Amino acid sequence: MTKSLSDRVLDLLQSEPFRVLKSKEIQRLLAIPQSQYQSLRTTLRQLLNDGKLIKVKKNRYAIARKANEIVGKLRVNTQGYGFVSWEGGGDVFVSQKNMGQALHKDQVRVRLFAASAGKNVEGEIIQVLESARSTVVGTFRWGRRHGVVVPDNLKLQRDVIILPGDDADAQEGQKVVCQIDRWENHEQNPGGKVIQVLGFPNEVGVDILSIIHEHELPMMFSDFVINQAQAIPAAIPEEELARRLDLRHLPLFTIDPEDAKDFDDAVSLEKLEEGWRLGVHIADVSYYVPERSAVDRSAHERGTSVYLVDRVIPMLPERLSNELCSLEEKKDRLTFSVIMDLSPVGQLLSYDLKETIICSKKRFSYQEAQLVLDGKLSSPFKVDLTNMQTLAEYLIAARKRRGSIDFDSIEVEIKLNDRGEPIKISPRERLQTNRLIEEFMLLANETVARHVGLVQKERLGYELPFIYRVHEKPSQKNIIELLQIASAFGFKMPVPGRIQPHFFQKLSQLFQKHAAVHVLQNALLHAMMKAQYSPINIGHFGLAYRYYTHFTSPIRRYPDLMVHRLLKQYSKIGPGHETPVLPDLDGLCRQTTACEIRAQEAERDSIKLKQMQFLQQHMNQEFDGIIVRILNFGFFVELSGYYIDGLVHVSSLDDDYYQIDANSYQLQGQYTGRSYTLGDSVRVRIVRIDLNEKLIDFNICSNDQSKTIPKMSSKKNRTK
Repeated sequence: MTKSLSDRVLDLLQSEPFRVLKSKEIQRLLAIPQSQYQSLRTTLRQLLNDGKLIKVKKNRYAIARKANEIVGKLRVNTQGYGFVSWEGGGDVFVSQKNMGQALHKDQVRVRLFAASAGKNVEGEIIQVLESARSTVVGTFRWGRRHGVVVPDNLKLQRDVIILPGDDADAQEGQKVVCQIDRWENHEQNPGGKVIQVLGFPNEVGVDILSIIHEHELPMMFSDFVINQAQAIPAAIPEEELARRLDLRHLPLFTIDPEDAKDFDDAVSLEKLEEGWRLGVHIADVSYYVPERSAVDRSAHERGTSVYLVDRVIPMLPERLSNELCSLEEKKDRLTFSVIMDLSPVGQLLSYDLKETIICSKKRFSYQEAQLVLDGKLSSPFKVDLTNMQTLAEYLIAARKRRGSIDFDSIEVEIKLNDRGEPIKISPRERLQTNRLIEEFMLLANETVARHVGLVQKERLGYELPFIYRVHEKPSQKNIIELLQIASAFGFKMPVPGRIQPHFFQKLSQLFQKHAAVHVLQNALLHAMMKAQYSPINIGHFGLAYRYYTHFTSPIRRYPDLMVHRLLKQYSKIGPGHETPVLPDLDGLCRQTTACEIRAQEAERDSIKLKQMQFLQQHMNQEFDGIIVRILNFGFFVELSGYYIDGLVHVSSLDDDYYQIDANSYQLQGQYTGRSYTLGDSVRVRIVRIDLNEKLIDFNICSNDQSKTIPKMSSKKNRTK
């Protein structure tokens, strides 16, 4: 018997009772044709009226449940308490005693307490729905009767008890990976067993290995995946060559970092009578990686390549990432090309998406291409590069006119010796050639997204499921906090009635003229929402694009690989044809966004670790810095040229009693009148570095404090 539409909706939402979905997501998951979408909307309204569904934030639907329970993700503070974020409202405070058996980042069910006037909503965790981790990385210690693993991550507040025989012969002080396999009572610590001994902290490579395991990054490919990749023939079949557009005659080339080993994209530019023909040619990974193959499943699980300070953890085996798919110099390669005809000033006139074959004529690094542009190095591609730079400048100007925000955030480059020890820290140079490639990739990504989201929709008469790269508008709360900080630096601006990218672009330009531009730009960045993948197109606020996707890096990003597959499927669909059966794009977007966040956190951790190791060589030395955060227990100072911050604790300021003035973002001395304000330049001395806690303490250097005996800040009063 065929189920009614209302029963199908209820079955879907009851299968994951704490999931919330938009009507479009329900339509896609139930494979409801566009012609029946209005019937679905009517059904949802009826289920709401019957009390079987509830509507939560952002017009999402969920199964009706107890009003005093919510579901969300737990985020634990290093001081022990935490907050549970959920889609139906604000954060719920959870004290350490009400944490139950939940750990940082777990998906949990919370019972809410009755709210007191003027206080945050508080609750108690009553169930862990999904554990965020299967393992814990930490330091092994022996006790009288058993061992314990003390987690490296300070947000994991529970040591893990290791019974004799479950220690894998770990020695006191070694870094280990353990698995929690029992937790009988939340009033006691969990128990587990050591599954891998990484080594002592001072041994070569153990530091980065600890980060890899802490973030549960998959290091090795299975033998089956490796063998499947190795079995792929290098020769391209003649029939494949015959059906593709042959672009091997074009003077195209790649421009990448000096140390790059995989080359996703190549570019070409032809001067036309009236404008330009720009080609962005992307490695056709989808040709070599069949859907649901072992290689594909592995890539889907990884979601992205991870770029740590001393290594790359690739999404694809080397046979694909560094060989068959990589657009190496003077080798024929299969590509998916976006060929765009542009006006003399860079306006898109027409485009074509083609499966192609190319042969890169030159492998440029950003530095080498810049030397050619600057006339310091001769090259047969000098005219091509010069024309590309001219076109890129037109594209940058057009993007800024639309309101696109250019943050120019600083990336840190760390040079290591053979033992993995940091010997130099410097800002990564951002050249004209970096911008040139970025602009061409942005244009290609926008063109592809617009092709599916607008052009194909108009041609077919219905919307095609797709993966978009979206970026929400900043929240009103974040904007108010940003303007409060800006006001402290003399920028008095009202909260805008309508939130548009132009407003933030104007702020960014104003900040450039201030001595504390670094602090102000960081505040601007923190006010923005995080970009993510989504099947629902809400546009990209920061770039001021109505349509945007990721198409240009399928070797290192799984969403790009999926976009290639979707484009190929959709090229075969004509008007009147139903959309082909597709995988769960909503689930894929959520999973790959999570993988991206995991990779970013691991990359930041590896950089910070090496920065701290570098500074260990300079204990008790003085450095210039700038105050980047003010808190009631002190202020954080970022060291100039090293882009890492540490804490000056109020207990080390012995010349006065300091109190925070939240309105002016400063610590104010009660008797001397001395103050420390956000953005102030200061000179500090390094007095403590704790690699385990990832903490740095500074003392202020001044005429009357330069000889002050440093006081160590307490662990419980720290934030990172």
